[in-house]
Amino acid sequence: MTTDGALARLIRSAADHRPAAAAEVCDLCAAPVSADHSHLYDTGQAEVRCACRPCSVLFAETPRGEGHFRLIPTRRVRLPKVDTAALGVPVGLVFFVPRADGSVTAEGPSPAGAMRWQVDAAAWQRAVAGCPPLADMAPDVEALLVNTVHGLDHHWIVPVDDCFRMLAVVRREWRGLSGGGRMWPAVERFFEELTERP
Repeated sequence: MTTDGALARLIRSAADHRPAAAAEVCDLCAAPVSADHSHLYDTGQAEVRCACRPCSVLFAETPRGEGHFRLIPTRRVRLPKVDTAALGVPVGLVFFVPRADGSVTAEGPSPAGAMRWQVDAAAWQRAVAGCPPLADMAPDVEALLVNTVHGLDHHWIVPVDDCFRMLAVVRREWRGLSGGGRMWPAVERFFEELTERP
């Protein structure tokens, strides 16, 4: 990930508790963007890019899993419990991203930064069989976001930029080895503020 991408700016802004020094612009054409602008996933750089409305429209009809830039959808779907323990991931705050090549990665926060795992393909197929909405996730741009820490039971299909916002909250609030007293309440607030969107 390069330091000039939208994700890097989002994490720096959240970590610093300061608004961005300059107004955000489209990463494709440099036009100013509104606060609720769209995002594109850059498959070549594996990062999120800001997009103005005209540029985002260019990628709205790109077939799923194709193209260098993919428009990140905005839908959020609350799911019933998904058995993520069977996916071999040893943490309760994690997101799973199906990739265009058929693989699935899992990412979660740690004291050393984000950690990434490769999910066993057969285990993922069993999870999809138990929760059919997972089969409709758009590769690279939607994720299964899970929080089962402290007895919570949050399971969502979200756009990947929501996952990066969650990582930014963790990075901003993390203290010590376990996260400290501020991080987990901030994560709980993040999940409480998620709302379903078509």
